[in-house]
Amino acid sequence: MKVMIRKDSKGTLSAYVPKKDLEEPIVSIARPQMWGGLVTLANGWRLELPEMAADTALPITVEARRVAGGED
Repeated sequence: MKVMIRKDSKGTLSAYVPKKDLEEPIVSIARPQMWGGLVTLANGWRLELPEMAADTALPITVEARRVAGGED
């Protein structure tokens, strides 16, 4: 699914899923960097993000995969 990752002026990362009209803060990153790993959103969804360079500029729209175990 398409997901836009952005960082606000306070440095908080969030994910916006246009298909669901859902925007939630990213509350957990499973690896030292989020690219190529799992992130958890405030609503419980877990998303697997693609591999990208650590210094990738935000905001960016990526193709992410929702991983089982998150809330609907």
